[in-house]
Amino acid sequence: MGMQEPASVLFSLFNFLAHDHGISKLKQFVPPGYKLRQYYLLFGYFGLASWTFSMIFHTRDSNITEKLDYFAAGASVMYGMYFAPIRIFRLDKPDAVDGKTGTILRLWTALCVSLYLAHIGYLSFIRFDYTYNMAANIAVGVVQNILWTWFSITRFRKVGRLWAAWPGLIVAWIILAMSLELFDFPPWWGMLDAHALWHLGTVGPTIWWYNFLIKDAQEDMQSARLKA
Repeated sequence: MGMQEPASVLFSLFNFLAHDHGISKLKQFVPPGYKLRQYYLLFGYFGLASWTFSMIFHTRDSNITEKLDYFAAGASVMYGMYFAPIRIFRLDKPDAVDGKTGTILRLWTALCVSLYLAHIGYLSFIRFDYTYNMAANIAVGVVQNILWTWFSITRFRKVGRLWAAWPGLIVAWIILAMSLELFDFPPWWGMLDAHALWHLGTVGPTIWWYNFLIKDAQEDMQSARLKA
C-alpha cells in the first residue's frame, strides 16, 4: 500500500480517531461557559496534529516527515505538561495561587512556550539529537504523570468516587505500554514491531482520558452550583 510501516500508520489512525471522538464528546457534554473547556479542546487538537504527522512519518520516512513527527509529538507532550497544573491548581481562576488576576497563568504560559521553542531550536539549528529528544519528552511526561497521580489520589479522597482515581490508572496503563519501547524485537510479518504496539497501547488510555475530563468537568460544575 506504499507504506513503510503500515501497522504504525494504522494504530496512529486509531489514536487520531480516539482524539476526534473525545473532542466531539467534550463539545457535547461540557458547555462553552466552562473555563477549562478551551484547554481540554486544545489538548485534543494537539493530539490530532501529533497523530496526523505520525501517520505521515510512518507512511514515508524522510528528513522532513521525521522532524514534523518529532516536533508535533513534542508539542503534544509539552501541552499535556502545560494544562496539567492549570487543572490541578486551577490556574484558570482569576485568584489562582497568588490572588493576582492571571499572573501565574501568563508566566506559566510564557515558560512552556519558551521551553518548547528552545527545544525545537536546538534540534533544528544545533543538533538533531535523538537521545536528548527522547530524554526531554520522558522527563516532561514523568513530571505530568506524577502530578496526575497525586491529583488522582487527592481527588478520590475528596469525592469518594472511582472515576476520580482514573488519572492514576491511566498513567499506570501508559507506563506499561511505554515499556514496549524498551523491549524491542524484530517485526512480526515484517511490519508489527514494539513501536507499533506502543501506538496501539495508547488508544485505550486516550478514550478513557476524555471520559475522565467530562466526568471531572461535570462534578466541578455541580460543586460550583452548590456553592453559589
